Amino acid sequence: MKDFPVFTTEYGVASLVLKEIPYREEAYIIIRSSEQPEELLAECVSFCRICGAERIFATGHEYLEEYPLHTAVLEMRGECLPDEEKTACLFPVTEQTVTRWRAICNERMRGVDNSATLEAKDEKDILASGGAYFVHEKEELLGIGWIDQGELLVVAAVKPGAGERVMHTLFSMMPGEELRLQVASTNTKAIRLYERLGFIKTREISCWYQVFRKEE
Repeated sequence: MKDFPVFTTEYGVASLVLKEIPYREEAYIIIRSSEQPEELLAECVSFCRICGAERIFATGHEYLEEYPLHTAVLEMRGECLPDEEKTACLFPVTEQTVTRWRAICNERMRGVDNSATLEAKDEKDILASGGAYFVHEKEELLGIGWIDQGELLVVAAVKPGAGERVMHTLFSMMPGEELRLQVASTNTKAIRLYERLGFIKTREISCWYQVFRKEE
């Protein structure tokens, strides 16, 4: 489903992220500018509902603080300090394996707040980055990761409890360098792992509020 980077009404301007509707029945609204945010939000919500969204979240204006907080997106930064005893094997994603990598990513990240579903058209960018990997140990898949220009875009363990080994293995690609990442405040398990590895929260990027939920 097509997103609307610029959604203009008489009440202001917003961006509508609709691509998750087919996968999660969720839509996201970013208020860009408005002197009448209540009216703008109402029009955006109405449009998202027509498109099939059953849960709608919004960010970008203090007016939204009247709604329940869904999650905050945090930035964390840390130094890559690989532990050789916790390092497994890396296998770069190829044209033959990128579809499988993407399927694993979507499966593991489906329950994570504010994570984006990767589509077939994204495979070109995944391959072009050169930083997407499978992490294996003794022919067993531990997890996957994706690092691009010093940013951890994806990390997901497939084997329970393997998250730390996956992280240390990814660290081995850039020892001593700084790595940044974004994580939802509700993803407490991931945050605990990152903090255990020496990462610290550096800023709050955005807060998302739940502005609509279809009654079951």
